Amino acid sequence: MERTRVLVIDDEPAMLENCERLLSREGYECSTLSEPLRFREVAAAFDPGVILTDLRMPGADGMTILAAGSADDRSRPVIIMTAFATVASAVAAVREGAFDYITKPFTADQLLVAVERAARYRELSVENRSLRRQVARTQGSDGILGASRVMTRLLEQAAHVAPTDANVLITGESGTGKELVALLIHAHSLRHDRPFVPVDCAAMPEGLLESELFGHERGAFTGAVQRREGLLAQANGGTVFLDEIAELSTVLQSKLLRVLEQRQMRRVGDSRLIDLDIRVVAATNRDLERAVADGSFRGDLYYRLNVVHFNLPPLRAREGDLPLLLHAFLEEFACTARRRVPTVTPDAWAILERHTWPGNVRELRNAAQRLVVLDDDGRITAEDLDGALHHIMRAPESESAQWPSSYSEAQDEALRDFRGAYVRRLLDAHGGNVSHAAVAAGVSRRTMHRWLADLNGPAAKEPAS
Repeated sequence: MERTRVLVIDDEPAMLENCERLLSREGYECSTLSEPLRFREVAAAFDPGVILTDLRMPGADGMTILAAGSADDRSRPVIIMTAFATVASAVAAVREGAFDYITKPFTADQLLVAVERAARYRELSVENRSLRRQVARTQGSDGILGASRVMTRLLEQAAHVAPTDANVLITGESGTGKELVALLIHAHSLRHDRPFVPVDCAAMPEGLLESELFGHERGAFTGAVQRREGLLAQANGGTVFLDEIAELSTVLQSKLLRVLEQRQMRRVGDSRLIDLDIRVVAATNRDLERAVADGSFRGDLYYRLNVVHFNLPPLRAREGDLPLLLHAFLEEFACTARRRVPTVTPDAWAILERHTWPGNVRELRNAAQRLVVLDDDGRITAEDLDGALHHIMRAPESESAQWPSSYSEAQDEALRDFRGAYVRRLLDAHGGNVSHAAVAAGVSRRTMHRWLADLNGPAAKEPAS
């Protein structure tokens, strides 16, 4: 990997010499500058990945360097060096976009840790630019993203099967994108200019679902004041997508089987047969073979639907797709909200890569939207993820029992329990004052408010203005 270039700017020769010696020894390509007014000229020639600049210098101070560096390349991190007496100014610089600051005199370890974090941030920013180009290549009109080997192969097979009229069964965990694959199959089929009609088989009771699917005649039942065309008839000539097919009652399974075998149907309350020309794409997150074995799903219907079978992998099995998907979602929601696309810091990436994503792509998309909405500094940090992932991972009791109980999830749960007890005791000790509690905890008021929101605790008192 190419060595990260670091430009050090300071009017003290001894400081420049020490920084260059320490950074070069660690493998960085280092250049020094004692005349800050020449920053633009030197930066254009050297093209640094990280800038390390003193805050107070004659001619041009660190804030000037920060502004000029951000104007040239917003993703290039700037670290401010400052004396203890001007820490407040350095903190202000961070608010204005500086990556970090270190206080003089600093140790070699303090310098190297700050530069290493900034270098990693820069690497991720460069990767993000590469991901934008990759998104443009891999995301077509079908709206499906995936560069992993397993997804590339699956999408190629789906496009190959699409021009046929074979029925398709799509299985996979919730949130993996089964409807998107169904749309891809329809878009690449010979029926692409005809209707694509989705039906959620789990969303309606049996009586209503039958009427929705097959339609009804006037007077067929109480409330049927006029004839209604069913969803199957609406899909005539096109594709019907039966989502959650395993939730169909045995009665409706029998009626659907007759439609697939005879290519005809009857409206509820009508004796006449209606010819149908439809392709069926069905989806479920359940094991249909097991359902057939236990008698809850008809075997003959299963074989009619399962002419071609695609099993969508969970997000945790799609190696390399997480950053591609996250960047695409962040860009989508940032564009909608008319905000800049936030950059993910290295500590946040470590958490994202450890997370098992039980809700798959849907969970990732929701998390990305929450992160963009709550973003106020253009960066996604570990603290930001603490709130976003905790919010997304909350689930009803019936769902949580099905989730993987990994070590990292158990650790996260223990951390949340500890934080809850800690925040409550801290607020009690400071009379409910959020600002004082945040200072005592060594965190920002923003973080303290996020912790309180996660706890759903009572509103805390603020100091009088």
